[in-house]
Amino acid sequence: MPLGLRSKRKDKSKETSKLVEGEVAGPTPAAAPAASASRLQFHTQLAHGSPTGRVEGFGSAGELYAKIGEAFGIDPAEIMFCTLNTHKVDMDKLLGAQIGLEDFIFAHIKGQRKEVEILKTDDMLGLTITDNGTGCAFIKRIKEGSLMDQTKMICVGDHIETINGRNVSDCRHYEVAKMLKDLEKGQILKLKLIEPMKAFEKLEPRSKGGTLLEAKISKGRETLRLRTKGPATVEEMPTEVEEKAIKKVDELLETYMGIRDIELAATMVEAGRDKKNPDEFAVALDETLGDFAFPDEFVFDVWGAIGDAKQGRLE
Repeated sequence: MPLGLRSKRKDKSKETSKLVEGEVAGPTPAAAPAASASRLQFHTQLAHGSPTGRVEGFGSAGELYAKIGEAFGIDPAEIMFCTLNTHKVDMDKLLGAQIGLEDFIFAHIKGQRKEVEILKTDDMLGLTITDNGTGCAFIKRIKEGSLMDQTKMICVGDHIETINGRNVSDCRHYEVAKMLKDLEKGQILKLKLIEPMKAFEKLEPRSKGGTLLEAKISKGRETLRLRTKGPATVEEMPTEVEEKAIKKVDELLETYMGIRDIELAATMVEAGRDKKNPDEFAVALDETLGDFAFPDEFVFDVWGAIGDAKQGRLE
């Protein structure tokens, strides 16, 4: 890599850590106080059917699941993921880093377990993996015509519990994606999966409550931004430029790592907001997302995508 990002990252990280210890860091962008975020209330239901509950006082996905668990008397670990304004397993409505202040949260909990056994006849399985931010990796997309597309028992939304006997329930999406990618061609792949619980036929149709809610969606531009570290903040919706950059970075995550993660993409775009060059950007990523150990080529492409968005070169 001509830029030599790795060596520069290490040097600049030391300088930054000294600033943090001495509390001489420059000003950060203003955000709404955490107290105002903690007072926000959101309506929620279990996606397969339940009364409506209210949740408040959360700042991360994990805290949100805990609040939903309290509201419905369930173990938060049973929550696979949440969708906004729809009870369906719709990956386009998946809860990510931001929740509109009038969004309705539907929690999808673990349902039926199933096992599949597949002969890996292709280097690419055709799966895109994401997770709920607390260690529940699930299938976000199945590529049409791929090996996994031919295995009808495997569905979008399925949580991957084990891979060839190894429990991966607490692994992040990028770890699960790497395990699947590293499996050699010609090897038998055994998966234990958990699908989201389906609605019972005896429940009332959801159209009764859904129409009113859908009429209220996205009338304001403010959202609650959930953060892995630090308190949640009330922020403006991402600008059109930022939305395009986030979408492109999410696509790059799939290309390089086999995962989709809007929250992660948004965090990366935010990290590059005021950076002047890819070296500064690489240092910022190391400080906020060092556990991922992104390759230099990926970092450079993400920086390029952010620049393309600012210059209006992304559709």
